Amino acid sequence: MNTSTKDQIIVVGSINTDMVIGANKLPKPGETLIGHKFFMNSGGKGANQAVAAARMGGEVAMIANLGVDVFGDSAIAKLKEEGVNCEGITRDPDRPSGVAIINVDDTGENQIVVAPGANATLDTDLVSAALDRIPPSSIVLLQLEIPIESVVKAVEVCQQKGCRIMLDPAPAQALPESVYKGTYLLTPNRNEAELLSGILISDRGSVTCAAEKLLMSGVTNVAITLGSQGVFFANAENKQFLEATSVSAVDTTAAGDCFNGAVAAKLSQGCSLVEGIKSGILASSICVTRHGAQDAMPYSNEVNSV
Repeated sequence: MNTSTKDQIIVVGSINTDMVIGANKLPKPGETLIGHKFFMNSGGKGANQAVAAARMGGEVAMIANLGVDVFGDSAIAKLKEEGVNCEGITRDPDRPSGVAIINVDDTGENQIVVAPGANATLDTDLVSAALDRIPPSSIVLLQLEIPIESVVKAVEVCQQKGCRIMLDPAPAQALPESVYKGTYLLTPNRNEAELLSGILISDRGSVTCAAEKLLMSGVTNVAITLGSQGVFFANAENKQFLEATSVSAVDTTAAGDCFNGAVAAKLSQGCSLVEGIKSGILASSICVTRHGAQDAMPYSNEVNSV
């Protein structure tokens, strides 16, 4: 599949259509608000990461599952337009394509509810069959919007092939030991790192403790994303804070996906992990100044010029 000097990037994950409502504030339980805008975007953590990596110069293939409907047709058309290889995307005639309902307030904060649809039937057989064809040097991106059994299978297959596995543990949930041990880079945000480590993150000392706990679980590298406070990176030899670029955020919806895709793209081009993380910080700082998910992802020339 890979005919250039770049390593192939394989994204195994979700594809959704995002339905976004903007409002002055986020609703409380039981509260009805009048919003001021509505729009639909191509989304899903997997597809977002695929587009982010492709726009940053990566050679990207997507493994996913969609319904046989207009949302699925539109999602594939969008990914192909972005240069993503869609041969690994299957269609489920019995399930609709995934959708997400997103509320965004005027400060850029959001609430998201996802109806997985066909993402939930991306089973271990489909994942194994698709991953059987990937090159051993591939960088594989995973998230948790598909069945955890399929994530476990993907880690198992890719670890046997010697691939570098990046896992964005979102939406946060407990992970099997085999997933930790097979992961090259774990990229939780603050909340996800707290859930996985059991440590409340309130300062530099506690984020260091959380990262150390995650390293003890078996992952090779940890990058805890802290929004405007940057990223804490840790492995057995190195622990450091990487500062964020100061921007005025309007929509944080896909910032984590942007970060992961950009890091993967840089790794595929031979950059070091720290270089990749710095690029991911820059890319996500641009992403949050724009509305939407995939449409907000920056191109490599935008990041390189910062």
